[in-house]
Amino acid sequence: MFTGIIEELGEIIAIQPHQTNVDFSIKASFTKELKIDQSVAHNGVCLTVVDIKNDVYTVTAIQETLDKTNLGKLNVGDIINLERGMRMNAHLDGHIVQGHVDQTATCQFVKETDGSWEYRFTYDTSLHNVTIEKGSITVNGVSLTVVNSELDSFSVAIIPYTYEHTNFKHLKAGDTVNLEFDVIGKYVKRLMELKS
Repeated sequence: MFTGIIEELGEIIAIQPHQTNVDFSIKASFTKELKIDQSVAHNGVCLTVVDIKNDVYTVTAIQETLDKTNLGKLNVGDIINLERGMRMNAHLDGHIVQGHVDQTATCQFVKETDGSWEYRFTYDTSLHNVTIEKGSITVNGVSLTVVNSELDSFSVAIIPYTYEHTNFKHLKAGDTVNLEFDVIGKYVKRLMELKS
């Protein structure tokens, strides 16, 4: 389980296919604190550490993960958002994030607005995910509040701290991001479907 509060940015050092799986090697300052079999969120995707060498660790993504997230679009040198699993005695500063990406979205535009930034995203409604005004959404692993919720799109406002300490500063129109919708909302939606 995660909170959506990004710890640091990692750099993709190597990408190695193995049959239908892909190993990603990532350079991060907290690597020496990791252990094999530990969970780390990468752009919001929970992956297991399988190897550690100095300041670089490796995780493996299966084909389904590559198909349903933006990890398959990553290249060597790309910067990704990283968060280690939540400690149960810690503050929940973001919201409950599982590290299970529901679908991807496309960035429609980025607009600077007097010291902050507005990002607009559109997503495929055939998967029946929804946002609500002032509800929680996770974009590339970042816990955010929904603004201007529409049927197939929403905006988020990014403050300078988040802009500087996440890969939002690298996002541009046309880029693909990972979305994890609010877990409580997903259960409510499913219960409503079963009732009808």
